[in-house]
Amino acid sequence: MKKSSKFSPEVRERAVRLVQEHRGEYSSLWVAIEAIAAKIGCGPQTLHEWVGPQGGS
Repeated sequence: MKKSSKFSPEVRERAVRLVQEHRGEYSSLWVAIEAIAAKIGCGPQTLHEWVGPQGGS
């Protein structure tokens, strides 16, 4: 059984959009994910899963 997310779909979409929009400001996708995850209050691995295989492109 999946654990329910404490993040609304809107927060998830915004976080993914932030990664996509600001990826170029960071040295790597992972650094961007770490920075944005800290701002929204989730773990970087969680945000990485939300971003998915496209990698923020």
